[in-house]
Amino acid sequence: MTRKRRRVIKLAVFAALVLAMAAWLVAREFRTSSWQAHYFAQLAQSQTFPVKPGPNASARFPNSGPYDERLGYHDLPVFLDRLRARGYIVAQQAVPSNDMVAWMDRGMNAPYHEKDQAGLELLDVEGRPIYRARHPERVYDRFDAVPPLLVSSLLAIENRTLLQTEYPKRNPAVEWTRLARAVWDRALHTVNAAHESPGGSTLATQIEKYRHSPEGRTDSPAEKLRQMASASARAYLNGEDTTATRHQLVVDYLNTVPLGARAGFGEIHGIGDALWVWYGRDFAQVNALLSPTSEALLADRALAYKEALSLLVSQRRPSYYLENLDELETLTNAYLRVLGASGVIAPALRDAAIAQSLKQQALNTRVPPPPLEHKGTNAVRVNLAGMLGVSRMYALDRLDLMASSTLDAPLQRDITTELRKLRDPERAKAAGLVGDKMLEHGDPRGVTYSFTLYERAPGGNRVLVQADTFDKPFDINEGVKLDLGSTAKLRTLVTYLQIVAELHERYAGQPAAALRKLNIPVQNPIERWAVDYLAHTQDRSLTAMLDASMERKYSGNAGEWFATGGGMQSFENFEKWEGTQNFTVREGPKHSVNLVFVRIMRDISRYFQHQLPSAGAEALTDPDSPQRQIYLRRFADREGKLFMGRFYAKYKGKTDQEREAILVQSTHATPVRLATIFRSIDPQAGPDKLAAFLRTYLPGTKLDDAAITKLYNNYSVQRFDLADRGYIARLHPLELWLVAYLREHPQATLSQVNEASATERLAVYKWLLQSKRKGAQDKRIKQMLEIEAFQQIHAMWKRLGYPFESLVPSYGTAIGASADRPASLAELMGILENDGIRLPTVRIDRLRFAANTPYEVMLCRDPHAGERVLPPEIPPLVKSALATVVEGGTAKRISGTFVRKDGKPITLGGKTGTGDNRFKTFSRGGGLISERVVSRSGAFVFYLGDRYFGTVVAYVAGPDAAKYKFTSALTVQVLKVLAPTLMNHLDLEDEAPAFNCKLPQATAPEQKLD
Repeated sequence: MTRKRRRVIKLAVFAALVLAMAAWLVAREFRTSSWQAHYFAQLAQSQTFPVKPGPNASARFPNSGPYDERLGYHDLPVFLDRLRARGYIVAQQAVPSNDMVAWMDRGMNAPYHEKDQAGLELLDVEGRPIYRARHPERVYDRFDAVPPLLVSSLLAIENRTLLQTEYPKRNPAVEWTRLARAVWDRALHTVNAAHESPGGSTLATQIEKYRHSPEGRTDSPAEKLRQMASASARAYLNGEDTTATRHQLVVDYLNTVPLGARAGFGEIHGIGDALWVWYGRDFAQVNALLSPTSEALLADRALAYKEALSLLVSQRRPSYYLENLDELETLTNAYLRVLGASGVIAPALRDAAIAQSLKQQALNTRVPPPPLEHKGTNAVRVNLAGMLGVSRMYALDRLDLMASSTLDAPLQRDITTELRKLRDPERAKAAGLVGDKMLEHGDPRGVTYSFTLYERAPGGNRVLVQADTFDKPFDINEGVKLDLGSTAKLRTLVTYLQIVAELHERYAGQPAAALRKLNIPVQNPIERWAVDYLAHTQDRSLTAMLDASMERKYSGNAGEWFATGGGMQSFENFEKWEGTQNFTVREGPKHSVNLVFVRIMRDISRYFQHQLPSAGAEALTDPDSPQRQIYLRRFADREGKLFMGRFYAKYKGKTDQEREAILVQSTHATPVRLATIFRSIDPQAGPDKLAAFLRTYLPGTKLDDAAITKLYNNYSVQRFDLADRGYIARLHPLELWLVAYLREHPQATLSQVNEASATERLAVYKWLLQSKRKGAQDKRIKQMLEIEAFQQIHAMWKRLGYPFESLVPSYGTAIGASADRPASLAELMGILENDGIRLPTVRIDRLRFAANTPYEVMLCRDPHAGERVLPPEIPPLVKSALATVVEGGTAKRISGTFVRKDGKPITLGGKTGTGDNRFKTFSRGGGLISERVVSRSGAFVFYLGDRYFGTVVAYVAGPDAAKYKFTSALTVQVLKVLAPTLMNHLDLEDEAPAFNCKLPQATAPEQKLD
């Protein structure tokens, strides 16, 4: 043998030894995972995410995956943007290490100990839990709690070698022989589609898939590799020894495996919830039956085992199998035979289980009743969902989120209890609610009470209590438009003072001589007074001017008629003696004199009319002003639209024949009128159709063909314009036009009708535009000026929290004609309590997302939030006036009720209001034809000291309201009844709470609020 050949042989032997060694090392690594353990354990040590103060500008959030979407991790950037826009700031945020950021930037899932169970948790103001949602609800808290029978069955089906103890460092994310077989089967499947290709996933990679892969699926080999790498990194978080991790994987899988969805329950995760939803099984009972020490009958154990096994085998197509129990029964029986043959279960258990039917329990499951509504908690949840942009409470409850609400749970509970007592007749009588101006008429059980209490704090007005006695999911405080009567006088008073402050800013800097030369119209009394005051006073400070404006006097006389709201109106006072006196503005709130505030509102309206940029008020004094025609055209257009809206509602959805019949019935039929109607609505039709029309609606007429032809020719659209035809037919011209238009455009919307009728609306008011009667024109111009003035008033009210998009343009708005909401009134009172700064109403002041994850972030209210909407000089003046309402006015029954520990009274002020909402029908002459009571309400909006404020409302809706005669005295008495409870809970001695951005920890079991 040559030397060269020997060398080749030696090299070959050496290469073979190297390959053998490499193969041995690879095989050893496949068995022991030693190298992987070292690498991933080292990697895990660098995967940190400490929480640090302030926002993390380089934060990373997970890609779309069912787990990350459900718990809100994926949407956190959107949530944070929305919360920042609503006045929240990031106080703390997790800061992942550079290595973790790099790992995530490579597309991997963040390696950390994930939660099997999460959900929304709400705390009250002191950290007491008031609401807790956990999904899934039923879970194993440790491996030892899982019945061994269930563990062995799961491993036999999904991951046989997972818990083998021979190699403690083994990587649970990869089972190499199974993976190789899966790859081989997949290759054969590409050649032969009939060849089955089962998956090679371990429990670890399955968990990674259904939690973090898009839609919980493996859609590519690259996605499979991502699952394996991410699961491997997660497996070594506790170090190289994965024994404990592998046991935990069993627990995690059983707790979180997706098992379909069902109406009334939603998505189902984990075997615990699935047993309850699909089979109506108590989780603890099933675990007891499957325990090795169970002494239950074999049949009972077999049924529980079969149901649990059926859920395990259904997981690849749960939505199909769990809705088709016959298919699931067949599949489960097949697995029972395999498990019995392989020795996983005893033959006796196998046979007993096969003999059982899955349907016997499944057919008896029922959707649980909806949870009881708790008004305070529900209001917080609705508010939170709105802030986050989450459209369903179902999704909100599944977020990994702890939020600190502002509610005081014990106070909310006690206030609710006290309010509910007042619906009992005997307790209402004992509480002093039965008597004059209260419940002398009507059943106390028919009254709904609502109480809200707010506390001013840095960054917002905190809702401490929101309680009512309405036993349905409806929010009296914010969800209804209520006639709250004289509480509107508070808004009117504030608007009056705002105008005075505006005039002070305009004129206070001008010399007295210049002010005396100003010619302010007599129709603008507030501005005339302001100029005169500043021209003669030595003290030109805003405080002095506001104080002086409170001494202006208004008559309480109820005998005057007012041109307002499109007609002539009169108003009444609550007490007759009020009509004989003059009252200062300061005295007006104390006795709540209606006519004082009606006259103040008239002055306010006139003030704004003289501020209009169009110089509209000049149109009344100058007959040649070009503004006259502009305002008259606006009036014509507006009134035309009002009529068109009524007519559209009258004819919408009707056929041509039905519209025709309704139109004829709207007038007294004569041949001339019918001919005019017919020629207007069908101008192209011939005389023969007119004859048929006349016979239909005047069956006794004896008109010959000549007479019909004459009618046809005399009343055509060419001979008379629309206004004249309306006059002849004794119908509104626009009604005629609309019926004709709907013949051609039967599907037209009201907006299309209005757009098409612009010319006609002006045409039917030509008499007004061309009239020489200045008085008739002035009347319409005044209506339009009043509407524009009330648009300005509305803008001021909106800035102070008024909730609706328009005001009734009538002086009656000063005494409640435009309605209100208790929450909006409270917001106005909060502005006064905060010295003219409008703060947001806050039900959530701190939030903590994704605790103990790389995505953790905590937010709190920005303590500097708020907008100045009133000069600081106005609130003290208004509060002083409101204090007189309690000291000797309409709320005097509660005077002296709230006292400090030293016996000194706590300042209490407010405004009362009574709403008597009726629907009235009047004759043309103004006589009352009918009257229907719609609702009755009493309200008291109050402030308590310098820290608290709120509302009390009593409300009866529907026809039953006619049985009640209570006034706001009822709500004042209710507050007096609640006073001991409030003083027992509230800290009335100290100042408003200091800013605090630390989320309180739960300190007690969940509190029941209502």
